[in-house]
Amino acid sequence: MFGKSQAFSGFSVDDIARVRPFYEDLLGLNVTEDHGMLTLHLGSGAAVLVYPKGPAHKPATYTVLNFPVRDITHAVDALAAQGVTMERYEGMEQDERGIFLGGGPKIAWFLDPAGNILSILEDS
Repeated sequence: MFGKSQAFSGFSVDDIARVRPFYEDLLGLNVTEDHGMLTLHLGSGAAVLVYPKGPAHKPATYTVLNFPVRDITHAVDALAAQGVTMERYEGMEQDERGIFLGGGPKIAWFLDPAGNILSILEDS
């Protein structure tokens, strides 16, 4: 039924104007705005809708967006240089940079200005 649909995903934020510079300038994504909502245009050709919920916004408790990178150490250091802090989770084997090394791909998590969880993961 929807096999050929141009489906897309989305998530909410509390303030569109506050998060746009994070996605556009800091992360370097192509971002457009229409009807008070953002569209994040990803390198894969996919699009992600970011919509405002204002004070009713509650950050997602799961990863809403994953960015594969070739060198996770370099990516973490570049984000840290921009003031982004990697999240640490109890019971997760993370190194001094916050990179998870407990099996599977190396991965690190960080938050957008609305508190949503994003990740970078090493694409080997």
